[in-house]
Parts: sequence; structure tokens; C-alpha cells
Amino acid sequence: MSGRFEGKTALITGAGTGIGAAAAERLAAEGAQLVLMGRRQEPLEAVAKRAGGIVCTGDAANPEDAGRAVSTACESFGGLDIVIANAGGHGFGTILETDDSEWRAATAANLDTAMVVLRAALPSLRARRGAICVTASIASLAAPAGAFGYTVMKHAQIGLVRAIARDYGRDGVRCNAVCPGWVTTEMADAEMDELMSRSGLPSREAAYAHVTSNVPIGRPASPEEVAAAIAFLCAPEASAITGAVLTVDGGSTVVDVPTLAFG
Repeated sequence: MSGRFEGKTALITGAGTGIGAAAAERLAAEGAQLVLMGRRQEPLEAVAKRAGGIVCTGDAANPEDAGRAVSTACESFGGLDIVIANAGGHGFGTILETDDSEWRAATAANLDTAMVVLRAALPSLRARRGAICVTASIASLAAPAGAFGYTVMKHAQIGLVRAIARDYGRDGVRCNAVCPGWVTTEMADAEMDELMSRSGLPSREAAYAHVTSNVPIGRPASPEEVAAAIAFLCAPEASAITGAVLTVDGGSTVVDVPTLAFG
């Protein structure tokens, strides 16, 4: 690895599994010091064992927990250079199936986890002219069926990214988003298992093949592939990129759905 992040400190939320864990390992391999945040201690400790870093258990949507994670970065490493706002989930069902508590859960899990931790981190990021990457989704750009709360909050994340980029660019803070499609994470594995059960598919691999049958590259991404995109957006090579949305979706969003029958 190039050592692009030597001397840099990164706070990663949702760092215990999936894309967050892969991003932690990628940045650590390139020299970053890590603060790993998530709600479950054990997965975070497993990532810390592989990649190093300080475990900070807590909810990124909780102002006290977010402030403690930022303070940990500043006290342990002298400041904060990168925040990867990766925590997310919840928000499935249609609008008529979404009650008030489910709406609040979708807001907290997807939008508040980004807003609250970034609000806490921005003073340090301004001081160090830092970089932010938000893990959004292709559900930020289009609407999957039966995912009302998730879709609305993922769309809102793009607004959050653009507003921060607009307001803090002159302070040297860059804020971008990645929008993955299907990625072989623990969360997606569970969705594939459900699809297997519902559709009579013989294996998880068959389920992934089914959901990516119209994806140009014909497969899901790996967490490491998304982590590579995140690392690029946080690196010096991307110094003129802010407010951008980088799809890591195997080409899903370029497919013209009305012509699929002719494919």
C-alpha cells in the first residue's frame, strides 16, 4: 500500500462488519490511525485485532456517544482527519407499513448516525482540513420496492453530503458519498437467505446471481471494493473532489430498465 494516510486519524462508524470493517483495514494498511465505532463490542474488537485502532462502543446517532468518539480521536491521536459515516440500516416496508416508531428508527439509523457524528467531528475536521465519506446507497438515487424509510433517508444522506460540502469547502473540508449496490456483507447475506427461502433458490450464491442478473458486471461487489472507493475519496488524490456521489454498483444505475426485455 502507498502510505497515503500516514499520520492521519480516521473515525469509522459501523466499523465492526461489512463495508466499515473493510474500510478500517484498508485505511490502516495505508498508515491511518483508527477509532472504530459501533454498537457491538465484539465485532469491533475483532476488527481492531486485525487492523489496530481504538474501540469506541456507542451509537453514532447519540450526541454523547458521538462526542466521546471524537474526543477519543483527539485525545489519543491529537486530532481527526477523516470520518467515514458508514452506520446504517432499518427502514423496510411501504409507507403504509411504516408506523411512527419504524420511521424514527429509519431516521436514526441512516440519517442521524451521519448527521450527529459529523456535527461532532466538524470542528476537528476544519482544524485539520479533513475529509468525510458517507456510505449511502443506490437507494439514494432510485427506489427499491418495499424500502420506504430506507430510501427516503438514503436520499437525505446525499443532501447532507452536499450541504456540508457547500458550507465547509472554504475551510478545506471535503465531503463525498459512495453509493454501493449489492455488496457481499452480512446484511446482504441475510437478505439472500430470505430470497432463497422465498424463491426456492439452491444457495446463497444463486441468490446473489439472481439479484445481479441485470447488473452489467454480473455480480455483487465485495466490501473491499467499496473500501477502495472510500479510500480514494478520502485521499490526497481526490483533493479537488467534494459534494460528489460515486456509485460502486457494478453499473446497476446505468441500466435502462424499459429495454431489459430486449437484452
